[in-house]
Amino acid sequence: MSNQVETSIHPTAIVHPNARLAQGVQVGPYSIIGEHVSIGEGTVVGPHVVIEGHTTIGRDNRIFQFASLGSQPQDLKFHGEPSTLEIGDRNQIREYVTMNPGTEGGGMLTRVGSDNLLMVSVHIAHDCIVGNRNVFANLATLAGHVIVDDEVILGGACGVHQFVRVGRGAMLAGAAMVNMDVAPYCMAQGDRATLRGLNVVGMRRRGGTVEDVRAMKQAYRIAFREGLLLKDAIERIRAELGANAYVERFVAFLAESERGVTRPASTALQGEPEGVA
Repeated sequence: MSNQVETSIHPTAIVHPNARLAQGVQVGPYSIIGEHVSIGEGTVVGPHVVIEGHTTIGRDNRIFQFASLGSQPQDLKFHGEPSTLEIGDRNQIREYVTMNPGTEGGGMLTRVGSDNLLMVSVHIAHDCIVGNRNVFANLATLAGHVIVDDEVILGGACGVHQFVRVGRGAMLAGAAMVNMDVAPYCMAQGDRATLRGLNVVGMRRRGGTVEDVRAMKQAYRIAFREGLLLKDAIERIRAELGANAYVERFVAFLAESERGVTRPASTALQGEPEGVA
């Protein structure tokens, strides 16, 4: 006797005959699944959910009521191109979350990874790339073309400007308005957001050692507290601290930034980065 859960579609749901639903997918009352949608094994689609467009969803996701996935991008340059939305595995997609597919001007793809918690009314716009194990609190919003790495926390009502990158392990405070790149393991707050030190608690929770924290604090000071040009700070950090994996990720991000990086509001207000020395 098989232990597999059977695919279940509520009688009031509307599922296009060409949609691809894997073993164990459950579709709740009054939900709508479009023609070009593919949903992986074990994913649960709650009531009143709309999934349309060229959307691929992985396995074991939980999609709560009133979410809207794959609808036309909110971009006046979009003209019906068959762009895609890809969602990974084991995501919690809460009420009123919206995600739009890509556009011709941005690579034709919006991608969300796995093991993310997207709380109520999160919006992920066209051409965004979101990694894994992130937490986006209520009303957090990504404009188009935003890149968010892994293990990032976005506070409630946080807004991220188009083309901004947010590095691994960063934390953006509630209501932060972020218009420049935020480096890995940094905390940003305010309108317009400025750095408030390092996300040391997050580093520790993800396995960072005392030595990793110490190295990152030194890298942070060199990059943002000593008045150096960014290229000079990068060279110095690499020379003094480049063997540390956290620092290597931090420096690579700074070197690759095209938009410019978020910095502390002022040396006088910032004090030292938080955490163990």
